[in-house]
Amino acid sequence: MNIIDRFLNYVKIDTQSNERSKTCPSTEKQKDLGNLLVKELKEIGIPSFMDENGYVYGKIDKTTEGKKAIGFIAHMDTSPDAPGANVNPRIIEKYDGSVIQLNKNLSMSPDNFESLHHVIGEDIIVTDGNTLLGADDKAGIAIIMDFAQKVKSSTIPHGDIYIGFTPDEEIGRGADLFDLNFFKADFAYTLDGSKVGGIEYENFNAATAAVKLTGQSIHPGSAKNKLINAMHLAMEFHSMLPLFQNPAFTEGREGFNHLSGMSGEVEVSILNYIIRNHDMKEYKRQQAFFYDVRDYLNHKYGYNAVEVQIKESYLNMYEILKRDMTPVELARRATVRAGVTPFSDPIRGGTDGARLTYMGLPTPNIGTGGFNFHGRYEFASINQMKKAVEICLELIK
Repeated sequence: MNIIDRFLNYVKIDTQSNERSKTCPSTEKQKDLGNLLVKELKEIGIPSFMDENGYVYGKIDKTTEGKKAIGFIAHMDTSPDAPGANVNPRIIEKYDGSVIQLNKNLSMSPDNFESLHHVIGEDIIVTDGNTLLGADDKAGIAIIMDFAQKVKSSTIPHGDIYIGFTPDEEIGRGADLFDLNFFKADFAYTLDGSKVGGIEYENFNAATAAVKLTGQSIHPGSAKNKLINAMHLAMEFHSMLPLFQNPAFTEGREGFNHLSGMSGEVEVSILNYIIRNHDMKEYKRQQAFFYDVRDYLNHKYGYNAVEVQIKESYLNMYEILKRDMTPVELARRATVRAGVTPFSDPIRGGTDGARLTYMGLPTPNIGTGGFNFHGRYEFASINQMKKAVEICLELIK
């Protein structure tokens, strides 16, 4: 089976994760893809299994001594941010840079989507405008599977090669139950992200903040000097956060506070935020600001009107990787040998690799040729996916 057929098969399997679920995987349907991948790995001749938590593992035994054991990882779930069922992909051959009509209501133009400039002349796969595509991260899965098939049919001498497919990466749980007792690689790479040639080893430090506002409810007819509306408290709290730390005003390594959810009534309101920054000191300063606003408002109103709970999600993998950049340097050399110019941009997000790096498995990221993730404008470059396979083959040499 070729990489295109694999990818088209994978994206048609609905694997959206669900952050409200307490199970692992968060949705049983992720195991549908997991079972297929186990079957395909065994057909290639690679011993593999899926554990009770929906993680898929495989191993290609070394053919020579003295080489590093390397892992390759991608996630099976797709984002819950856009519809993910009944994906209907379409191939556009030798994209010419024109407007792409996805359906009668939606279109993509290079004027509005700069990423299209990166794929002119390439064969690309787009959606029909009704769902996301799932290139995040089924492009990574297809690349690893095609790479594994080529390794098994080649005579390339290599060390042990580990393969891992994780559930629930999109909701921040992909590394929670990853089995490092089985996955004994010296280092690994996630296959995720955008333009091929990208080697990412910096990501946000990340936390979530839950802010509970408790008002004092009374009939509005007799409310003067008595009523404290929790929804008004929520608006006041939010207005006190730094305006230009809204993600709409940030780029590069600039951090942000993103209001990701809100609900409420007069008596109780809830605000949910994600807090992000590449710089650890600024990351801690942003968290401290939440507590400062809480303390100010509680003093102002004279009771415990505001509660703040902040939970760490993941940290910047660079703080660990900078101690030994060998995995990054090897990826750069492999990328050059594959005929691609390597580049490294800070990830304005996170990956399983960030968590795994802190768990003791150094895991930078390699780009896959997918773009415009988490929405109906998502697309993938077939040419770049194939080139990513070449990079993986160069990595094991």
